[in-house]
Amino acid sequence: MKLLVVGSVAFDAIETPFGKTDKILGGAATYIGIAASILNVKSGIVSVVGGDFHQSDLDMLSGRGVNIEGIEVVKDGKTFFWSGKYHNDLNSRDTLATEVNVLENFDPKIPESMQDSEILLLGNLHPGVQLSVLEKMNTRPKLVILDTMNFWMDSAWDVLMEMIAKTDVITINDEEARQLSGEYSLVKAAKKIHTMGPKFVIIKKGEHGALLFHDGKIFAIPALPLEEVFDPTGAGDTFAGGFASYLAKKEDFSFETMKSAIMVGSAMASFTVEKFGTEKLQEVTEVEMMNRIQEFKELTTFEVEV
Repeated sequence: MKLLVVGSVAFDAIETPFGKTDKILGGAATYIGIAASILNVKSGIVSVVGGDFHQSDLDMLSGRGVNIEGIEVVKDGKTFFWSGKYHNDLNSRDTLATEVNVLENFDPKIPESMQDSEILLLGNLHPGVQLSVLEKMNTRPKLVILDTMNFWMDSAWDVLMEMIAKTDVITINDEEARQLSGEYSLVKAAKKIHTMGPKFVIIKKGEHGALLFHDGKIFAIPALPLEEVFDPTGAGDTFAGGFASYLAKKEDFSFETMKSAIMVGSAMASFTVEKFGTEKLQEVTEVEMMNRIQEFKELTTFEVEV
């Protein structure tokens, strides 16, 4: 199956307790596209960048088999830029700068070569932009996966509700799930979010793993304990990319397959945090990916006598 990704391709400048970077490649769609390439899944990106974006980064994506026809280059514009500083626990951060630039007037254009994509992954953009993508597809994809954040809950509630109603899978963190539902218990929050439209609810809990909810069933997976964590930027996007790519590879959207997909997404995200930006993810081979998934399997599989 083809995976269509609509989201940001951007620059980041990151500071953590382990070092700092100047402008480096970032953006949700970038992480997702690289994740898909590791699993040899056909993917395409719809995004916008400025004339300052590096041709070498576009070449890197296309060289990995990612369809970049949908990445518009605004020659006289500047690429979206985010700068942040992480605290010592790496779970909290301060945003130092956000320059929306060409993303402010982003009008997604779906190339004909990606119109037949069976899976649509909508990165964290204005819900009005996300809705417009669905309207521009010739036929509705078989699976629509949505990422959003508390900023849109504060500033675009009605449009967000309209988008969520058209979503099959929503992926948000625990804080966002509580705000969206008005419930503190994540089990109650997921039940409330189900009534808004999504059949599957994924709640990410950072270093504490992730939860999958569907039709009264719950699946939980931990995060892989790592010796070194350098930069959590993009881990959530990589998680979504690994999750969606596994579903595309298996061509199955059942609860059982999604349980495996969450493990694959978590394994993929565990690579991202080991270096700054996309650096580590670009180095990962399919064999290394399979070995990391095996580590997850050993971490989570046990027998118990009752």
